[in-house]
Amino acid sequence: MTAPLKAVDATADLPRLMRDLAAAARAAARVLATAPAEQKDRALAAMAAALRGATADILAANAEDVAEARAGGASAAFIDRLALNEARVAAMADGIDVVRAIPDPVGAVTERWQRPNGMVIERVRVPLGVIAVIFESRPNVAADAGALCLKSGNAVILRGGSDSFRSCRAIHACLTQGLRDAGLPEAAIALVPTRDRDAVGLLLGGLDGLIDVIVPRGGKSLVARVSNEARVPVFAHLDGNNHVYVDATAKLDMAKSVVLNAKMRRPGICGAAETLLVDRAAVATHLKPLLATLIAAGCEVRGDAAVQAADARVRPVSDDDWDTEFEAPIIAAKVVDGVDDAIRHIERHGSRHTDAILSEDLAAVEKFLNEVDSAIVAHNASTQFADGGEFGFGAEIGIATGKFHARGPVGAEQLTSFKYRIRGSGQTRP
Repeated sequence: MTAPLKAVDATADLPRLMRDLAAAARAAARVLATAPAEQKDRALAAMAAALRGATADILAANAEDVAEARAGGASAAFIDRLALNEARVAAMADGIDVVRAIPDPVGAVTERWQRPNGMVIERVRVPLGVIAVIFESRPNVAADAGALCLKSGNAVILRGGSDSFRSCRAIHACLTQGLRDAGLPEAAIALVPTRDRDAVGLLLGGLDGLIDVIVPRGGKSLVARVSNEARVPVFAHLDGNNHVYVDATAKLDMAKSVVLNAKMRRPGICGAAETLLVDRAAVATHLKPLLATLIAAGCEVRGDAAVQAADARVRPVSDDDWDTEFEAPIIAAKVVDGVDDAIRHIERHGSRHTDAILSEDLAAVEKFLNEVDSAIVAHNASTQFADGGEFGFGAEIGIATGKFHARGPVGAEQLTSFKYRIRGSGQTRP
C-alpha cells in the first residue's frame, strides 16, 4: 500500500490548491461516467482488500486521533464516533464488498416509451458529477462515500474533520490503491490534504462550478452552515430528533427490547431515539417497565408529570428537551392520548428523520406510517435501522430529510440523476 496523503503546509495557496483538486476531480468524473461496471467493481474489490491489509496502519493513525481528541476534552459520544477497532475496519471493507455486489445504476433505463410519430424516448440514469462530502468525526465516512461515489460513476472530494485527519489519510491511501489497481484516475477520490477550515468555505462556494453536490455529515452546526452557505445543491439532515411511540397494544417484551436498542445501542448516532411517547392507555402496563429498562441501562430519563409519577428517578423535562438531539444516553418521555396525539407531537418537534411505532393495532400502524412525514417510518423496529447498510445499500453517504431528488439513506442509486435519450428516424416538428 502507498503512504497516506501528505498534509499540506499551512502556507500553501489554499484557493489554488482546492481549485486544482476540484479540476482534477472533474476530469476524473468524465472518465468514471463511462467506465465499465466491471472496472469499477475491480477497483472496489481492491479497496476492500487494501483496507483489510492496512488494518494495523489505520488503527495506529486512529489511535493518534483519539488520543488528541481525549486530550482536548472530547465527549464519550464523540470518541465513540471517532474511534476505530478491528471490527469497524472490517465493517468498512465488508460494506465496500456489498456496494460492489449491487447492480450498477449508471446507464439503467428507468422508462421507455414511443410517441405517435415513431420517436422512442428513454429516461436513463447518469452520475451527478463531482460530489463534495464534508464530515466530522466518523472516519468510516471516507470509505463509505468513496465506494458509493465510485459505484455511481461520480468523483468525490472528501473533507474530513480535523479530529479524524490522520485516520482519513490512512483510509484514503487504501481507496487510492484500489483506483490505481483498476486503472482508474486517482483523482476520482480526492481527500482535502489540510485541516485549514477555510477549505470548507471554498467547497461551499462551488469552486467556479466544479462542484455539483455537497453532502454534510456531522453535527447540527456543520449541517446548518453548509445549508446556509452552500452555492450548490445539498443533501442533508439537520438533526436526528427521532421518536418511538409505544401503543397500548404493543407487546411489552418487544417494546422494552426495541426502545432500549433505539436509544442505547449507540446513543450518539443520528438514528438514535431521542423521545419516547407512550399511549395513555398503556401507562398501567407498559410505562414503568420501559422506564426501568432504560434507567437500568444507564439512560437518564426526562419526563412530563405522568412519566415522573411512574418512576421517582425520572427528572423533569424542559420545553427545549422535546427539540433536542441529545446524542447521549438521555431520552425525553411523554404520555400521549393515542396515535393522533403522538403524530401531532412528532409533527411539532420532529426533524423528519426516523420515527417508529410499536403496536399490534394495524389501523394505528397504517395511520402512523402514512401520516408521519419523515424520511423513514418504522413499525415494530428500532430507529437505529436508519442506515444505508441496513437497507441493503452497502453503505450510505448520508441521510437526506428533504423531499427533492433523494430522501432517506443516500446510496449509489440516489447519487445518480437522469437524462432523456430520444431515438428518431428523421422526425421534424410541424
